[in-house]
Amino acid sequence: MASSPRLMDRPKSKNFYVLIRLFSFLAPYKPRVLLAFVALITTVGATLGLGQGLKQLIDAGFTAQNPQALDNALVFLLILAVVMAAGTFLRFFMVSWIGERVVADIRQAVFQRILSLHSAFFEVTRTGEILSRLTTDTTLLQSVIGSSASMALRNFLNLLGGVAMLFITNAKLTAIVLLVVPLVVAPIVIYGRKVRTLSKESQDRVADVGAFAEETINAIHTVQAFTHEREDERRFLGEVSGAFQAAVKRIQARSILSASVILLVFGAIAVVMWIGGRDVMNGAITGGARGVFVLRDNGRL
Repeated sequence: MASSPRLMDRPKSKNFYVLIRLFSFLAPYKPRVLLAFVALITTVGATLGLGQGLKQLIDAGFTAQNPQALDNALVFLLILAVVMAAGTFLRFFMVSWIGERVVADIRQAVFQRILSLHSAFFEVTRTGEILSRLTTDTTLLQSVIGSSASMALRNFLNLLGGVAMLFITNAKLTAIVLLVVPLVVAPIVIYGRKVRTLSKESQDRVADVGAFAEETINAIHTVQAFTHEREDERRFLGEVSGAFQAAVKRIQARSILSASVILLVFGAIAVVMWIGGRDVMNGAITGGARGVFVLRDNGRL
């Protein structure tokens, strides 16, 4: 089957403009967005405070054998845990609600746009592909707006705050961490582009399967009249096989990416922990300061 133009295909130079237009759907829900942002800031602050609480627990409590300091550190950590739990609940609920509401608005807008298109558009674009874009693609947008954007902002704020607190704790280990991070992130970003390309290809193949099935079912009387069932079965099998092969490539690439992330991240953490351990033995830093670096590296590196 000859390939038809992809619905809503745009030059790459316009992708950023399209993204800005998509996020303009957030405008009617500014109060909820603000509330989610406040919850995000609260949880980030509480997360950063865990490091200092852990430091006090180890240095002022365990190491100094001070029961009062140990109790105070424990209370402080418990308060932070409650704040983090409440903030996480509010952030997750608000962000998920916004994502679902915005996707519903986008679906309505897309459907209105489809109804306004010229009839010639529907002569060159398959119905199954239109339906796939209206349902599957908007579901992907929900993931971006409802979780990915929030996670990216949360990680960015955690990164800024974490680096600042690590510099205050120990500049040497922080410098080592900052040297290691590019070595860890660069391969992940480079290979991640390949994963993104394969994911788009897999999505297109699934759209082809739906489009071919839609066309065949809509013309079922013609297909049966010309005894074309076996040929259409063969062609549909080809579409399904193509979608399967694209999915296998995507799964393989994502598996390699996941394994690479684990290897690079935990390898870097091991190196930083080893250096920190040597400094503790030499008396250059305290055990609590090393504990802060273990916590930060494990969560943010």
